[in-house]
Amino acid sequence: MTGGDQREDDRPATFRDALAVPAFRWLWAGQLLSILGDQVARVALSVLVFDRTSSAALTALTYALTFLPDLVAGPLLSGLADRFPRRRVMVVTDVARAVLVGAMAIPGMPLPALAVLLVAGQLLAAPFLAARSAILPHLLTGDRYVAGNAVISTTYQVAQVLGFALGGPLVALVGVSPALAVDAATFVVSAVVLRCGLPEQQALAPDDAAGHADRGSARPGLRGEIARVVAGARVVGSDPHLRSLIGLACISAFVVTVEGLAAPYAAELGAGTAAVGLLLAANPLGQVLGILLLTRLVAPTRRSRLIGPLAVASCVPLVVSVFGPPLWVLVVAWVVSGMACAYQVPANATFVTSVDDARRGQAFGLAVTALRVTQGLGVLLAGVLAQRTSPSTAVAVGGAAGVVVALVMARGWRRARAGAVDAREAGPAAGTPDSA
Repeated sequence: MTGGDQREDDRPATFRDALAVPAFRWLWAGQLLSILGDQVARVALSVLVFDRTSSAALTALTYALTFLPDLVAGPLLSGLADRFPRRRVMVVTDVARAVLVGAMAIPGMPLPALAVLLVAGQLLAAPFLAARSAILPHLLTGDRYVAGNAVISTTYQVAQVLGFALGGPLVALVGVSPALAVDAATFVVSAVVLRCGLPEQQALAPDDAAGHADRGSARPGLRGEIARVVAGARVVGSDPHLRSLIGLACISAFVVTVEGLAAPYAAELGAGTAAVGLLLAANPLGQVLGILLLTRLVAPTRRSRLIGPLAVASCVPLVVSVFGPPLWVLVVAWVVSGMACAYQVPANATFVTSVDDARRGQAFGLAVTALRVTQGLGVLLAGVLAQRTSPSTAVAVGGAAGVVVALVMARGWRRARAGAVDAREAGPAAGTPDSA
C-alpha cells in the first residue's frame, strides 16, 4: 500500500463522495421515495382502520402488521438476493408492492383483505432490502461504502419524521385511498429509477467450501429454502466477528423501548400530545447528528474500535429516567442516546463486507430477523414492566440492563477483532512454506 493510499484510507469519506457515484444516487433516490410513501401509507391505514372500527387495539394491530412479516421473510426470502440478479429482485419487488398497495387503495376494500395485502407487501420488503444491502458494496468501495450506509441511515431517519409529519395532513387533505395510491406510485417510480440507474449484479460464485454448502441446499421448495437458511445461519454462527456484530446491533432492543413508551411517559409527566412528538423525534434526531459526527470526524481505521463503547453509551442516558427528570432533560438524554446509536452504521458496513458475496443477502436477512425479534421483545417486556411500575422505571431498568448486556457484547467484539488481527498477522508467515 502506498503512502497516498494510506492517506486516502484515513480520510473519512463524505456524503458528497458517496453521492458522486451515479448508481448510488439512483439507489438513494429510490429509497427516499419508498420510505416517504411507506410512512404516508402507515398513517393512512391507521386512519382507515380507526374510522371503520373505532378500535385502538385493531388500529395498533394494523400498524404492527407492517413490522411482523420480517420475522418470516427475513430468513426465508432474503436469500433470493443471492440466487437471482439483485437489480431484478429490487425492481420486481417494487412493481409487486405497487400492485398490492394499489389494490389496497380501492375504495371499500374489506379490512381482512387489507390485512392480507399489507402482510404480502411487507413480505416483499425483505428480499428488496437484502438485495440493496448486497449490491451496495459493488457500487461503493472503501470508506465511500461506510459513507453510503450513513446516507441511507440518515435518509431513513429524516424520511420517517417527514413521512409521519406530512402523512397526517396529506391524508386529511386528499383522503385515505388517494394517499395509498400515492404510496403505490412511489413504488412504480422507484422501480423505474432502479431499472434505469443501476447496473445489474449477480452474486459472485462462492469458494469451494461454500459451494459444497450451496449444493447441499439446492433442493427446491420449502425444504430447500430451510436448508439454505440453515446454511446461512451456519456461516454467521461460525464467525465470531459476525456473531459479535449481530449481538451489538441487537442492543437497540433496549433503546427502542423509548418509542414504545413515549405516549405513556408523556402522560406520566403530565405533558400533552406535543411532548409525545418530542420524545418520538429525539432518538431519530440524535442518530442523524451522531452519524454525521462519526462519519465526518472519525478516521475509518478507528471506527471499529468505537462500536463497542458507543453501544454501551447508547443505553447509559436512559438510566437518567430513574431520577424523574423534567421533559427537556429527558429529550436531551434521548438525543444523546440516539447519537451513540450511530455505531450501527460502521457495524452494519463491517457485517455486510465480512460476509462472502454469495451469502450476503441471506446473512443480512438473518441479521434483520434477529434485530426485529429482539426489538419486539424489548418493547413488549418494557410495556409489561411499565404497566406494573411506571414508564420512567421501565426505561431506566431497560437502560441499566442494556448497559450490562452491551458491556458483554463489546468485550466479545474486542476479542473477535483481536483474533482477526492475529490471524492476519499469522497469515503471511503460515503461507510462506506453501508458496515455497
